[in-house]
Amino acid sequence: MAIKQLTEEQIREWSVEQKDRWWLENVYRGNMPQLTLRAALTGFLLGGLLSATNLYIGAKTGWSLGVGITSVILAFAVFKLLQKFGVSEFTILENNAMQSIATSAGYMTSPLIASLPAYMIANQVLIPWWQIICWNVGVSILGVLFAFPMKRRFINDEQYAFPEGQAAGVVMDTLHSSDVSVGLFKAKLLAVSAGVAAFIKFLQSESLQLWLQVAAWLPSLPTGEEPKLAKLHLGERKTFLEAAKEKIWHLPEDLFLLLDWAKIPIPKLRGVELRQLTIMPLFDVALFGAGGLMGIRAGTSLMLGAVLNYCVLVPWMIERKEILPKITMVDGAEKITYGMKIITLWSLWPGVAAMVVASFVALLSKPDVFVKAFQGLTGKKTGEDVLKGIEFPLWISLIGIPLMSLVTAIMAWSFFGIPVWVSLVGLPLTFVLSLVGATSTGLTSTTPIGATSKITQLFYGLVRPGDIKSNLATAGITAEVVGNSSNLLMDIKPGYMLGAKPRQQAVGHIIGIISGALAGTFLFFVLFTKNIKPDDPATYASLQSDQFPMPSVTVWTGVAKVLTEGLSKLPQSVVLAVIVASIVAFALEVLRIVTKNKLPLSPVALGLSFVLDFKSSFCMFAGAFVFWLLGVGRVKEENARGNLWVENHEPICAGIIAGASLMGILDALVGGFLLP
Repeated sequence: MAIKQLTEEQIREWSVEQKDRWWLENVYRGNMPQLTLRAALTGFLLGGLLSATNLYIGAKTGWSLGVGITSVILAFAVFKLLQKFGVSEFTILENNAMQSIATSAGYMTSPLIASLPAYMIANQVLIPWWQIICWNVGVSILGVLFAFPMKRRFINDEQYAFPEGQAAGVVMDTLHSSDVSVGLFKAKLLAVSAGVAAFIKFLQSESLQLWLQVAAWLPSLPTGEEPKLAKLHLGERKTFLEAAKEKIWHLPEDLFLLLDWAKIPIPKLRGVELRQLTIMPLFDVALFGAGGLMGIRAGTSLMLGAVLNYCVLVPWMIERKEILPKITMVDGAEKITYGMKIITLWSLWPGVAAMVVASFVALLSKPDVFVKAFQGLTGKKTGEDVLKGIEFPLWISLIGIPLMSLVTAIMAWSFFGIPVWVSLVGLPLTFVLSLVGATSTGLTSTTPIGATSKITQLFYGLVRPGDIKSNLATAGITAEVVGNSSNLLMDIKPGYMLGAKPRQQAVGHIIGIISGALAGTFLFFVLFTKNIKPDDPATYASLQSDQFPMPSVTVWTGVAKVLTEGLSKLPQSVVLAVIVASIVAFALEVLRIVTKNKLPLSPVALGLSFVLDFKSSFCMFAGAFVFWLLGVGRVKEENARGNLWVENHEPICAGIIAGASLMGILDALVGGFLLP
């Protein structure tokens, strides 16, 4: 059946109590089975499997794949098959609880491809497996405790989209709908959009196309022989496949490849090739679908910020030598390159400043949300709490945050030698950055974990100058707290849409944390530590290799070295950029509040565009713009009757995201497991 939602006017005008009462009366499903034993076991197993896959792919690319929609579809298919053997129906809320577990497990790989390997390489020490598990579980639970005081603002009150979570909710509603006329039609739309997106992504998938087409090029081996690819040793395979890449056909995702094929030089901006500025006409199908769910306001803000940053500020800073290139020697000549990693070292500071200021202004503008959230703790009654007994008990956060903060600080002292007070002094900043991360995730499904952790690195560069241990370990706390608080809110969004109990999803999220920590840590040691010799410091660098470059580790280590060596290493223009970005974000957020969210720009999305590359912002804007042209967000609800796109844009976008994501995961698996 169609998911019931509040209108934009109701979101703006109603109080939190009115919204909670409406949800309780119209959406809440009472005691439908949710976190059952089979849902927990399915989520635990699927989450462990998907987290292992995420670790493998993340170590190659630096990206973590969202696994929520994937797990929903897999669980639904498995239990539909089991129903033929007499197993009872897997309810929609069981599937929702399962996706909470699987999603949180999938994201547990983040520290294993970023902060922890960076710490090991910088300090030439191998952290024992049990310490990694305890550390990841501890800081992740702290993130869960941080999330619930924010839940009523982001989900109950302001009804943030959390596009990936919203897509998962729509997918579950479509799959489990018992309404033949509506459910079947939406299921068909979901299937068709998923099929089209998957087919486009299949044509774009270089690894899949290489694997499928490679047999045709086997006779081109220098020996004239035609051995099977699997029989070639690693060196021959790499040489052969590199040659085959030039001969296979696939639909380019980066449209500048068309210029490469036509031997046309790529245009330059102020002497820098556009591709090196990340200014590329990208057609990423999944990002396109995310833009459709995101809406025109956030999409336009992303695009405006990306143009300002990459077309104006970054080329200007390069001219002023505030952003310096990477210089390498190729065939005796200097090769100058820029790219996202180098640009981010400058642009992340104003971007994160804008997100911090805008999010903090929004927080202070509605203190009643937090006052009401904690009213039961003081014994003072300011109004009826209609969701008492359904919501997560907030006294757990009030007691749990100080307790887990102390536990985390003690672990940091025991495992990394960080004084307890050093870990504790940064926790207020971690809360602010969690707020930023949740706001960003709510708008775009993108959690700026890397950017917010760099703010912590900057903070500890001032508190503990020259201490690279504190810099990396404490930033790891921020990364996991921000990530898990944002991801828990993402998990809860589909539950809110479908009428689930938030407290059961919180328990499921913790189950997933344990699953992902166990599976990810085991695979980390199998894949990455086999060449490390504890007595040989040089071997710790083998955590990064040609096969597993771990690009996030390079960024973490580079920032830590800059900040521990002194802030004088930062470009002089950074301070001015931070001040200007803060003022602009403050003004825009005040205008947004005064106009009751009618301002067509989002300062958080503007700041986020400085952290994302241009091509990703462009693709999400394209999705938002196309669906806006089709009427989404432009045609009023009363005039939308019969408009296919307006009435069904959520299952269509969810199908696009699901189809493209599944095919993208398959392509990554083929590239990782079947090709060297």
